[in-house]
Amino acid sequence: MPRTRRAPSPRPPVPRARRAPGPLRDTLALVGLPLVAALTLPAAFAGGGTRRWFGGRAENQRAEAQAAKDAAAAAFYELDTAQRDLRISVETITAVDSSPAARRVVSDFEALGRRIDEASHRYIDAVDAHDLDRDDLEASAASQARARLTAAKEELERVKRELDRFADGLGPLLGTAETQLARLAPSVERARQALLAASDALDTARGSGLSADDLAARLATLSPELTRLNQGAGQHGVPATLERAERVTREAEAVRVEAERLPERAAEIDRRLVSLRTRAQALTTRSGQVEPILSELRRRFTVACWEDLQNVPEIAAENVGQAESRLAEARAAREQQRWADATALLSTARALLNTTDEAVSAAGDRLRRLNAVQKDPEQEIERTRFAIRDAQRLAMAGRNTPDPRDARPLDDAVARLERAVADLEGRHPDYWHFLTETETVRAAVGEVVARIREERGGGAH
Repeated sequence: MPRTRRAPSPRPPVPRARRAPGPLRDTLALVGLPLVAALTLPAAFAGGGTRRWFGGRAENQRAEAQAAKDAAAAAFYELDTAQRDLRISVETITAVDSSPAARRVVSDFEALGRRIDEASHRYIDAVDAHDLDRDDLEASAASQARARLTAAKEELERVKRELDRFADGLGPLLGTAETQLARLAPSVERARQALLAASDALDTARGSGLSADDLAARLATLSPELTRLNQGAGQHGVPATLERAERVTREAEAVRVEAERLPERAAEIDRRLVSLRTRAQALTTRSGQVEPILSELRRRFTVACWEDLQNVPEIAAENVGQAESRLAEARAAREQQRWADATALLSTARALLNTTDEAVSAAGDRLRRLNAVQKDPEQEIERTRFAIRDAQRLAMAGRNTPDPRDARPLDDAVARLERAVADLEGRHPDYWHFLTETETVRAAVGEVVARIREERGGGAH
């Protein structure tokens, strides 16, 4: 008497648009069914209706075989899903990384793909070997089907475990790749915005009457780079695109900053031109005062006190003349908006005027200092003796006898000062020699003091 068959439990769905890997597609073509039909067709007849059953043992074997088939289908689905997910990860890595490690990932994934194809073939063969919905299915055939399906499931699970282990090992490479991909779109957008901002700043500068030709040329060289950025990482690669985007951003930002500063830069150059021209005129006037100072030095002091200043008037006149020439060239460069040339010429003019100022000031300073020491040499002597005594006290602090490294230069300083003082007793004392000697003595004493403090400070730590 016919009996109604209980509907089997639902099996995991199989994706409609799924394509089986290479050899798997060939196998399905040979059996004449697409993968979806191969997995779902038997189930379409499993629910509802009536069928004839032959014996309890055959029914049990059929049920066990069907359960094995369902389990194998679930394992197949899980493996297929994992493979597709992992393919995305591998493609993410290879899109960013071309290192040997990334190339090994590709070759290892291909080897795993072959293992998956083999396991899938075994599963398809096991499914196709027996029609579990036949009314006359024998118990031995159902048992054989169960065994093959169980073996196929176990093989699919083993390969799935291998795939999982492989996926776990991709962590560092995948993390780096995902980080770079996450940076890609924002980096490219920043580059585009930087170019736009640079172009706007350049237009503003030109609107104020500044040509900014050099900046326009620099900006024009970035246009091909923008084209490459728009072509995308698919054509040029992620690392190259990231590097290009960062470089374009950096260079465009530099153009923008300079374009925005152009009006201020022009005004600054104008101010410096006026200031340096005024200074040159003032130095011309001061240079004319050097000759009377030299005359007084010659009249009142020995040759050694003024001989090195003899050429100051000529040097001052020559330097001021050169500075004025550079200023004229800077004015022309500014009118032509050659900003770098104008800035360089102004710097040269300023250096010439500084040298002139020092020389002119040296003559007046020399006369002032010589007048002071001629009137009262004791002030300079006491100043130097105080420096020596202060150094001697420091050298003896916490000691019964001084360190020879300290005592010798300090004793030399005392002797040198005494000789310089003795030289003042002549009929025509060389006051300039006296001043340079006392300065030298104080400098030598200062070196001793600095060394002592450094050594004792280091020992305290």
